[in-house]
Amino acid sequence: MRKIIREYSSKLFFTASIAAAVGILPNATLAQSQSPAKSSAPVMEADPSAKVLESGYRHLYELNFDAGRKDFQAYQKMRPDDPLGKASEAASYLFEQFNQKGVLTSEFFLNDEKFLGGVEGSAAANKNSAFLEANNAAREQAKARIKANPKDLHGLLVLTITDGMESDYDAIIIKKQLEGLTMMRHAEAEANAVLAIDPNEQDANVALGMSNYVIGSLPSYKRVFVWFGGLHGDRTRGMEQMQSAAEHGHYLQPFAKVMLALAYEREHKPERAKELLAELATEYPNNPVFARELALVNNPSCCKN
Repeated sequence: MRKIIREYSSKLFFTASIAAAVGILPNATLAQSQSPAKSSAPVMEADPSAKVLESGYRHLYELNFDAGRKDFQAYQKMRPDDPLGKASEAASYLFEQFNQKGVLTSEFFLNDEKFLGGVEGSAAANKNSAFLEANNAAREQAKARIKANPKDLHGLLVLTITDGMESDYDAIIIKKQLEGLTMMRHAEAEANAVLAIDPNEQDANVALGMSNYVIGSLPSYKRVFVWFGGLHGDRTRGMEQMQSAAEHGHYLQPFAKVMLALAYEREHKPERAKELLAELATEYPNNPVFARELALVNNPSCCKN
């Protein structure tokens, strides 16, 4: 369930085409050419806030959570109108907790008791107030945008991320599976709305892929139960959606890759997992988890304690 953090952060949950912001195009500023030999016509310069957001996600995938949060908080000051800033901050708190609990590892993901039952510890002990506060703030900001315009693509994308993250938090961290599945249903509906407006917003497929894969992995009697609640899982379809996000996603692309790699391991396809983990280990050499997971795929006994 390395799922959370996908309008947040996939690719854990917390970045290949990081030239534009999720769901929005970065603002641009006008500047005059400094060279007297060139035309005096104004040229477009990239909004510096986009680079700050990109930097935050890179720090996130390098497990440098404090640095990532500083970037996300700086982005919020630069772009107070954008709920993605607060959603990204929320992702940093949740991804940090995932890292502490070993959620984004094969040790967790390949163990059905952990994968379907959640992390160790009580709900009270695992409560993440910082995540909840930031996530709720981002959700309310996104809802305000959608209230003004029901087809606001960016608002819907942020809502998909916040509800997807809370679904993970409920099911994995505080182990309230029913609440997690309910929130998952919201994220699924929002992700479908995003993709109906713009199929290129592939970060939305993280929520859909995780929803399909997790529900499809439940024991048959539990799948029947959630089916009556309107949730239908399909492991194969879920992996296809995560593959699409891993190939074409933006801020959640790395999270989609690691989740897909772990899903391939669950499906006994280590060679496919190895390809993704090798990409992640190369792109984020400061993240020891990616290197360790790649070593484990190559030699399952190499890193056992």
